[in-house]
Amino acid sequence: MKSSRNNQPSMAKGILSSVIGYHIATARVTTQELFVRHIGEPFSLRPVEFSLLMLLQSHGHLTPKQLSRLLALPGPNLSMLLDRIQDRGLVERVRSAVDRRSQQIHLTSTGQELVHRLEARVPGMEVELDAVLSPAERAMLIELLQKVAAHGGSGRDTQAGPESARPGEGDED
Repeated sequence: MKSSRNNQPSMAKGILSSVIGYHIATARVTTQELFVRHIGEPFSLRPVEFSLLMLLQSHGHLTPKQLSRLLALPGPNLSMLLDRIQDRGLVERVRSAVDRRSQQIHLTSTGQELVHRLEARVPGMEVELDAVLSPAERAMLIELLQKVAAHGGSGRDTQAGPESARPGEGDED
């Protein structure tokens, strides 16, 4: 029996063949390669930087707390990420006119220009997967991955206290 990848013989995976995380990780290798080729290398962006820029494009502006939740990043990691892309001139931190203690993250004009170029590249990246998945399979895969992501740690010890809650649960911006 031959595997389609690199024409190598397929090997038994044992219990891994039923481990969802294993299959997500192996699929990530393929999607990561596509990302690097179409977005990462040409624009010197990491996936999380790309995601942040696309979220800002979709929302206009977001608070760091909102970005932290949407990207599932702890605050300190988000701060370093924002510093990196602000240094590139892609985003700016703007104090809220209503509450000066609060910041809004906005795309700069340079960031907007980059986002438009990125949006033009995304279909080319995704079309490579269209050969593997039908539109219905693609929609189902996205739905299933969203379901898995939404579960995100609901199996944590509920006795551990409020810090064990998922980011953003029970608080409003």
